[in-house]
Amino acid sequence: MAMTEAKVDPVLTEAPAGPVDGRAEPDAALAAACLFHGLADSSRVAILRHLLLGEHNVRRLTEHLGLAQSTVSGHLACLRDCGLVTSRPVGRSSVFRVTEPSLVTALFATAEQLLAATGDAVVLCPDTGAATTR
Repeated sequence: MAMTEAKVDPVLTEAPAGPVDGRAEPDAALAAACLFHGLADSSRVAILRHLLLGEHNVRRLTEHLGLAQSTVSGHLACLRDCGLVTSRPVGRSSVFRVTEPSLVTALFATAEQLLAATGDAVVLCPDTGAATTR
């Protein structure tokens, strides 16, 4: 009975020995943590997911998502400051879009796979789960 050798991606299993994308490991970890902190609000995730469907202004986002205008505006400002969305003027308002839609789509797809693999563990987590965010 022959055994096949599983291919393992060393990038996923070993800590980098040197800089990652020109940054030292602590800086890369901090940048990743900041990204995830920017995505740590369910309203921001909902806004990003909706913007993946196409450009929207604040009014349309409030209608589609059932959120208050001030809530949407605040979250869009956060997402813009994080570099995740951009805006352009259209008449007297602005329309927003996802800056890197293919990368955000890939991130959400990977997150869904990880959530499926871990079940409800993240939702039930006593430190960061759903009970702590309400």
